[in-house]
Amino acid sequence: MPVVSPSFDLDTVEWRRVTDPDCTAFNVDFEYSLLGYDLASGRLDMLLRYAGRGHCRRHRHVASTVTMVLEGEQYLTEMLPDGSTKTVHRKKGDYALAPADAHPHDEHGGDDGGTVLLSMSAPDGILFEYFDESMENSWTVSIEQYLESWNKGAIHGTAPAS
Repeated sequence: MPVVSPSFDLDTVEWRRVTDPDCTAFNVDFEYSLLGYDLASGRLDMLLRYAGRGHCRRHRHVASTVTMVLEGEQYLTEMLPDGSTKTVHRKKGDYALAPADAHPHDEHGGDDGGTVLLSMSAPDGILFEYFDESMENSWTVSIEQYLESWNKGAIHGTAPAS
C-alpha cells in the first residue's frame, strides 16, 4: 500500500482546505489529508478535519467506510429513503463501520470542530457520490480521481463541468 503520509500527526500532515461559497444550505469548510492507498484492492485511508461547525459537501459513501473520531465531534444527518432524517453524533474515541452504499448525508464537526480517520474499501474504485444542494444532480469520485487531484495539488470532488 503506497504511503502518502507516514504519520497521522495532525500538526505535520499536509492538509487541503475545501470551501464552497456557492453553497447556501450550510457552510462547506473542511480539510482533508491522504494517508495511503492501494489501487489494486480499492483501499484509501484519509483524515478529515472540520473547522468549528464547518460541513463537508453533501455526499454518500459508496465505499464501505471505517470511521474513528480522533478529536472533537462528528455529526451526520442522514437522508433516509422515506424522506425522514436520522441524526448521528460521534465523539472522540468513537468507532463506526458503515457498509457500502450508505445514505446521503450532511456531515459537520461540533462547536470546536472535529477530526476523523476514514478507511475506505471500494472494490470498484468509487469512493463517494456528491450531491448539489437540490439533490437533483450528482457525480462520483473514484480513488484514481482522488489521487490524481492530490498529486496535482488540486481539491477533490468538484462538480464536473456542464
